[in-house]
Amino acid sequence: MSAHILVVEDEDAIARGLAFNFEQEGFTAVVHGDGPSALKYFDEHDGEIDCVVLDLMLPGMSGYEVCRAIRERDGVVPILVLSARMLSEDKAYAFDCGTDQYMTKPFNLPELLSRVKNLLVRKQRLQRHAKPEPVAPLSAFRFGSVQADLGKYELRKGEQVHALTKMEVELLRYFWEHEGTVLPRQRILRDVWDQSADVTTRTIDNFVMRLRKYIEDDAANPQHLLSVRGTGYRFLANPENATPEE
Repeated sequence: MSAHILVVEDEDAIARGLAFNFEQEGFTAVVHGDGPSALKYFDEHDGEIDCVVLDLMLPGMSGYEVCRAIRERDGVVPILVLSARMLSEDKAYAFDCGTDQYMTKPFNLPELLSRVKNLLVRKQRLQRHAKPEPVAPLSAFRFGSVQADLGKYELRKGEQVHALTKMEVELLRYFWEHEGTVLPRQRILRDVWDQSADVTTRTIDNFVMRLRKYIEDDAANPQHLLSVRGTGYRFLANPENATPEE
């Protein structure tokens, strides 16, 4: 598998070690030690970067800012945060900024390589889903006053348009494909996030809270994306026609 990986890391020993091991796997690895130069390189190689491995504690511009900036440019490219920050708040904020996976330092190299390969496979799958088709029932759909165009990473409710991250797209697609079904958190974690050990059920709750802000008239009293006590969630496209669920 040939891939172009951008490593954004200011610790020279870690950066060189990552680049060496990625190249041993047959990838092309490019290292930048700060956010502005990494974004400049990303812009100069628009569409060519297959994965970003990103530190959070960078000089001048934080990794969170870099992550948001990349997401504004590209909603598909996988981002794996590699950071010494271990608090759940740090992880949650990184996911809010658009990262796909989060690993803490010190890290296990085989696990990191496995995660990167997994992200690359998922990117290829997303690109296949995003190819324009005359009819794309799983990529473009509507319910209530919401219009979702997952191929464009866009959700529209009334006059408001929300840009979606890759994982928001994956989660919303999953809910749509399982409309009416009670989905346990562990099942969602397995099916949507694959093997990411650093993603918890709390991460799912955070993503659901954001989706509710986009799709519900009142996020505190959801009608489409319902909580099922002690289990998980149930998505209803037409709540008025739904049968009660314990």
